[in-house]
Amino acid sequence: MLGRMPEPHGAATRRRLILALALAAAYLVAELAGALWTGSLALLADAGHMASDVAALSLALFAAWVASHPADDRWTYGRSRAEILAALAQGVALAAVALLVAVEAFERLGAPQPVSGAGVLAIATGGLLVNLAALAILGGDHEHSLNVRGAWLHVLSDALGSAGAMLAGLLVWQLGWLWADPAASLAIAALVLVSAWQLIREAVDVLMEAAPRGLDVDTVRRDLAALAGVRSVHDLHVWTLGQGRVALSCHLVVARVERSEMLLTDAYTLLGNHHRIDHATIQVEPESLADASPRSVCALGCDP
Repeated sequence: MLGRMPEPHGAATRRRLILALALAAAYLVAELAGALWTGSLALLADAGHMASDVAALSLALFAAWVASHPADDRWTYGRSRAEILAALAQGVALAAVALLVAVEAFERLGAPQPVSGAGVLAIATGGLLVNLAALAILGGDHEHSLNVRGAWLHVLSDALGSAGAMLAGLLVWQLGWLWADPAASLAIAALVLVSAWQLIREAVDVLMEAAPRGLDVDTVRRDLAALAGVRSVHDLHVWTLGQGRVALSCHLVVARVERSEMLLTDAYTLLGNHHRIDHATIQVEPESLADASPRSVCALGCDP
């Protein structure tokens, strides 16, 4: 296949997910204890994010393991969409956490509660360092894998939560602004909701077999139609198999079927090199069949 992107769910990616998971799980216990000790909602929200990180990384790790299994007679495309399902679940979980934090923050804005500002600042600083380490561990995998991107967004939102908790702790500690704690929680919840929506939208696009964002289908159609010998292009479909693998199927109507081998070579080269489409199925048709339906073609000689 031309233009094939490297598989993002290899052993190296799974090792990075395991390491990030270990870091998040280890600090979750400390952050929960700190939230109970200080009474901080921002810190409790951050601990909730850390718990969602643990769940998201565990789910991402499991989905990556499932997706690593090769294709077989039952799963002819492989199991790469397990990672898309995991990404969708992560997006829904992110949204749920954000909404719960927002509800609690609104309640506390009306009745601020005492918070240990110095303790919040210290514990949130540790949480931010752990999250930054996890983001560095996951590296560039999130650019190619929606599954890893879901886990990466969980960690990123948690890092933002830690930064917000640090700011809230500092304001409470130095200025006595108790409202800063729920206000920081609201800001964090809003950012998390945006990330969740983007992740859910991308996962649904893949599951609904929408054309990949950033790929101009009209341009692909024009490029194929411009190949030597092609009269027209129809039944063009473009979708994502999973993890950046783009698939295409289409019919090319040609004047001379005898040139089909050369035409297919040109078409596959075009799709792979110019559009990064690594899985294409192209049917070459003579002009006499351009307007025929499968049923009318079968009427010419298909077995009943």
